Amino acid sequence: WRGWEGAPYSTLLPSDEVTINYRHGLPVITLMLPTRSERCQFTIKPVVTTVGAFLRDVQREDKGIERAEVFATDGSKVSDATLMEVLLMNDFKLVINDTAYSVSPPVKDKLNSEHATEMEDIKSLVHRLFVALHLEDHQIRKERELLQKVDHLKEELLPLEQMKARIMNSADAKTSRLLWVGLALMSTQGGALAWFTWWVYSWDIMEPVTYFITYGSAMAFYAYFVLTKQDYIYPHAKDRQFLHYFYRKSKNQHFNVERYNKLKDDLAEAEESLRRLRQPLHLRLPIQEISDKD
Repeated sequence: WRGWEGAPYSTLLPSDEVTINYRHGLPVITLMLPTRSERCQFTIKPVVTTVGAFLRDVQREDKGIERAEVFATDGSKVSDATLMEVLLMNDFKLVINDTAYSVSPPVKDKLNSEHATEMEDIKSLVHRLFVALHLEDHQIRKERELLQKVDHLKEELLPLEQMKARIMNSADAKTSRLLWVGLALMSTQGGALAWFTWWVYSWDIMEPVTYFITYGSAMAFYAYFVLTKQDYIYPHAKDRQFLHYFYRKSKNQHFNVERYNKLKDDLAEAEESLRRLRQPLHLRLPIQEISDKD
């Protein structure tokens, strides 16, 4: 029989060299330690014990073991993360140094439905206890990851925020100048109409002029609605003009607005996740605060 790397093992021993029995509902694996020449029993907790943990226990019992691996019957290596409960469902081969043991787990009697339900409840309880005991460590580790992500996003956003502030100041200044120019033009128009009405012509002549000026202004506002699908409201018109200047300036300054918005969304999402993670009532656990220096 050939191993994982295709090299033949020097010895393939029968399954009686490694025996598996169930004691108090737990599997007990008995095998011969190669250098100590004595049989040793290992009690397995199949719900939480992995293949890697079992192999490490075997190597700790016999320091002369340099290699300990588990293979399926088709020659494929079994991952160390595999639970022993899964491994004991089928035959497998246990390799210790250059010796391979063929292992056949005993077939357990079928449990009645009531006993099976109790076992599932016990497994579920063990899983919940395991999660409860290790959740705080996971939470602290997740908090550190989120803090690092927030710091990284803030570092990326810092130069973009500075560039955005300069662009916004420039756009705001241009918008304000445009508003003052509009006020100046309206004042000039009013003064011109008053001068023509009282000093040059009479009201009978200027009345049609003011009518057509008013009608032309109404046409201009209607054209604004046709183009923008919005009413001509001064604050909205100001914001629209500000955005026009802002995007034009951003294009000239090579400011990537989409990337900036994406970073801001990622930062807001990370900060919200961090806030929820730090809520003791949300997790029903005492929270260990982590300073930014950590």
